[in-house]
Amino acid sequence: MGNRKRFQTTGICVPRLHYMVDVSNVVEQIARDYVENGEYFTINRARQFGKTTTMEQLCVRLKRDYIVLPISFEAADDCFVSLYAFARGLTNKVEVALEENEVPEEAADIWREPISVELPLDSLNRKITRFCRACKRPVVLMVDEVDKSADNQIFLSFLGLLREKYLAQAAGRDRSFRSVILAGVYDIKNLKLKFRSGEEPKYNSPWNIAADFTVDMSFSREGIAGMLSEYEKDCHTGMDVEGIADLIYSYTKGYPYLVSYVCKCVDEKIAGSEEFPAPGAAWTKNGILAAVRQLVKGPNMLYDDMVKHVEEYPELHGMLGNILFGGQDYPYHEYDRSVSIGKMFGFIVNRNGSVAVANRIFESQLYDYFLAEETRDIS
Repeated sequence: MGNRKRFQTTGICVPRLHYMVDVSNVVEQIARDYVENGEYFTINRARQFGKTTTMEQLCVRLKRDYIVLPISFEAADDCFVSLYAFARGLTNKVEVALEENEVPEEAADIWREPISVELPLDSLNRKITRFCRACKRPVVLMVDEVDKSADNQIFLSFLGLLREKYLAQAAGRDRSFRSVILAGVYDIKNLKLKFRSGEEPKYNSPWNIAADFTVDMSFSREGIAGMLSEYEKDCHTGMDVEGIADLIYSYTKGYPYLVSYVCKCVDEKIAGSEEFPAPGAAWTKNGILAAVRQLVKGPNMLYDDMVKHVEEYPELHGMLGNILFGGQDYPYHEYDRSVSIGKMFGFIVNRNGSVAVANRIFESQLYDYFLAEETRDIS
């Protein structure tokens, strides 16, 4: 395939390396409606829904107007052994991020000051205040993979600190981050936690200051067509771009991983196969359906994740089984636990006030899963 771009299904998408749906409108909407308004919020979307790629492009966009501090809690277990370790770990992560920003030396020096061992959160509190005051531009903190640590009391203490500073800044009594953006699968405002065996489950509340994040991050038909048009300019398959985009959307409903998987499968596996020897034959309805069949059968990381969560939450398991095999209608109430879990993982959507499986590919995968489960139970 030479040095041309490829479709990406793992990790971050890079415009110069990968064929991508243009999400600049989503990035601009987040910048305009949330960051410019000084909101603290969580981008909570299902696995493989493009959160990290969107965060990266949002970071690039925000750097035009803000000092942006992008950090991640991926592989950060050692930061959560104590409040001091967390404060030091956060300080170190931000210090690395400062290297990508133009900040006054005074502000950088403030951030490098040591954390108090006796009062680490209080020390971090004062550090944030003094740092933001010394910066000439507003500061935005972006934290990816936040739900890796969301069930940790130390992290909740940090959220409580951010909440306290947010309210004090709004009242004119403090300086803090202009906006804080957390990204992960779980909704930090409503995540049910259990810290010790025997404790009653409880809801963490320190993030109740966060604005509801309602931006649609799924790919539109037009967005998919734009990505395919770029591919077509490079590969000249003769595909019906609009028709193929519409077909892909009809099966995926714009779920980013599913869109990219189908395209990658057609490009790298279907085209050149015995049934579809030429790219022009692969980028047709039959070629797309062949890619969908491969996706449904698995294995792939999204299907593995689906099976894990369906087995982990019995109420979700029961609801999906009743919808698919019993024709049962469930009202779409987001405060219903099974509905909120299914929505959080991207398995269900609101269709005219009723719960529905999110797309045709998920329907097929869940059918196969439940049938296989029934076969195991009989045997």
